[in-house]
Amino acid sequence: MWLDIQIFGFRALWSPYFMIFIVLVALAYFLITGPYRYKFGGHDRASVKQQFSFYTALLCLYLVKGAPIDLLSHITLTAHMIQMAIFLLVIPILIIIGIPVWIWRIVINQPFIKPIVDIGTKPLISLLVFNGLFSVYHVPVFFEFAKSSPVIHFFVHGVLFIAAFFMIFPLLPPLKEFDRMQPLLKIGYIFANSVLITPACVLIIFAPEPLYATYTQGGAWMQAMSLCVPGNVLQGLAPGLTGPEMFTPISTLEDQQLGGIIMKIMQEFTYGAILATVIFSWFRGESNKIDPLPPTAVESH
Repeated sequence: MWLDIQIFGFRALWSPYFMIFIVLVALAYFLITGPYRYKFGGHDRASVKQQFSFYTALLCLYLVKGAPIDLLSHITLTAHMIQMAIFLLVIPILIIIGIPVWIWRIVINQPFIKPIVDIGTKPLISLLVFNGLFSVYHVPVFFEFAKSSPVIHFFVHGVLFIAAFFMIFPLLPPLKEFDRMQPLLKIGYIFANSVLITPACVLIIFAPEPLYATYTQGGAWMQAMSLCVPGNVLQGLAPGLTGPEMFTPISTLEDQQLGGIIMKIMQEFTYGAILATVIFSWFRGESNKIDPLPPTAVESH
């Protein structure tokens, strides 16, 4: 497959403009959290952990939205599900961890942002909105609509990313005022997320036939490919392109089933890691509440 997709060219495979954008964001983060932090009201430099987390988030963002995975996501549903799992479940976590508290406070306290974050991160709202949008997005008619133009595609993925961010926020709140749930409620919240995302995965895994025209019909597939392949390149290749089956050895139905399985596995793995973090923090907090033993008679002399 790797050699086959080389026909789409360097720009389609590696998105150089998006790469420049990622580099600029990394540079801005370095300057704002480092040598120029005092100009933005910050005092503490970003820790090594925070820097590693944020730069890893940028790397992951480029890999799924700029590297060949983005192109492959329009060829196989398996690649699409890998892309969405990292984009919606992994990257928001890394960004939340990677940004220093003082930046969060400056950004969230803006008058036009605080009300949105206050409402969007309420556990019940964030739970229902994210899982509802994720499920609706994978309904075939909406899935095809999201790939109908670059603007719509960008907008839909942007809304999904914000919803995912709000969904993760109550579990790993960077500011104390957003730590609204007790550990047991966080555990229940994680399990609820795991349950609510399951119907979309089940629909994809157990469907008796391919669901998405993007991967089965030449016209819909070419429209999806135009989201990442330059128009002049795609027009030149169009006469020899019949569909995504040219680039994958497995059938469309097998690809669809594999995609649904991968999404479910990656979702469970991510939620499991968050669950372990919540439980560890809970036990550590409880241990800190235990009063130290009183000094013995020998120690008191």
